[in-house]
Amino acid sequence: MQLHVLEDISMSQLKSILSRAGAILIGSALSASALNAPSLSSSSVSLPSSSPPAAMETHKTKVCIVGSGPAAHTAAIYAARAELKPLLFEGWMANDIAPGGQLTTTTDVENFPGFPEGILGIDIVDKFRKQSERFGTKIFTETVTKVDFSSKPFKLFTDSRTVLADAVIVSTGAVAKRLSFAGSGEGAGGFWNRGISACAVCDGAAPIFRNKPLVVIGGGDSAMEEANFLTKYGSKVYIIHRRDTFRASKIMQQRALSNPKIEVIWNSSVVEAYGDENGKGVLGGLKVKNVVTGDVSDLKVSGLFFAIGHEPATKFLDGQLELDEDGYVVTKPGTTKTSVVGVFAAGDVQDKKYRQAIIAAGTGCMAALDAEHYLQEIGSQEGKSD
Repeated sequence: MQLHVLEDISMSQLKSILSRAGAILIGSALSASALNAPSLSSSSVSLPSSSPPAAMETHKTKVCIVGSGPAAHTAAIYAARAELKPLLFEGWMANDIAPGGQLTTTTDVENFPGFPEGILGIDIVDKFRKQSERFGTKIFTETVTKVDFSSKPFKLFTDSRTVLADAVIVSTGAVAKRLSFAGSGEGAGGFWNRGISACAVCDGAAPIFRNKPLVVIGGGDSAMEEANFLTKYGSKVYIIHRRDTFRASKIMQQRALSNPKIEVIWNSSVVEAYGDENGKGVLGGLKVKNVVTGDVSDLKVSGLFFAIGHEPATKFLDGQLELDEDGYVVTKPGTTKTSVVGVFAAGDVQDKKYRQAIIAAGTGCMAALDAEHYLQEIGSQEGKSD
């Protein structure tokens, strides 16, 4: 992902953004209604009805995919082309993010092959979705809230459907943790995607950050790694940490502390972000509070990067798959196989290191192929079993 200031927006891009915004407004209206409204589907939106709630719909499928980003849609494309007729649940504001995942929260994507001029995150997600549907994937804009992997077929539940699946691909992603303070958010008065990011590798090379002072917030290995990475582009990199010691490994601390372009601001936290003096609507500086003395100082910077970890979207699994100490799904090395035979994981939900869209897409391909091979082994594919 690549971050830029949106100075010029094409009409097609504007339509895409307005379309997504309209979908969110419709969803908000339906959820606020006192009437019983059915969940949104990919094909239509039903108006609220005063009739009693309909019974839960039940679907049977060879492959059910949970997720909406590059991993999920790549898996869907491969599974659909293999004539597995997958069902995909893209979620509805799952983890407070619109269908499409973290790519919908960024602006220009410049490091995904095939788009030499770059493409808006929301636009590339729409292309993913259309390609999945083109090959026959049935998409539901509903959130899977519960699963049962204790017996086969596997069971997945939303508020209005039950799915019986021979194989499942979990690709629900991970959400970057962000701090909340004045100016940290989106919209009016906020500088998210206008100088504030949660991915230095994705956005650090953007022109608005080059040869400018930058800030990384965090104290772990990720913060040290991102600070070192940003020294390639920024004139200076500050690490702001709320304590007087880092929790990062000694070797990562040494690399950061020995870098002449990195300066640490200890025992401090950011309390406000404000705009640049030229009125361009981008980040211009931070108010930094010393948590020991209470003093607030001004720090002129053009970029702030949160490096305080990610939260994988695995709570709905309720412990039915093996997770690591940070909550990521554990997969067998070199595969997407999880601790439950027939359940596969792809994308950031099982990748705590790289967290890039192109890598997520690759693991989505792997998951679809692993699922297809599994289905062949159990003879679930008619005419294609071994």
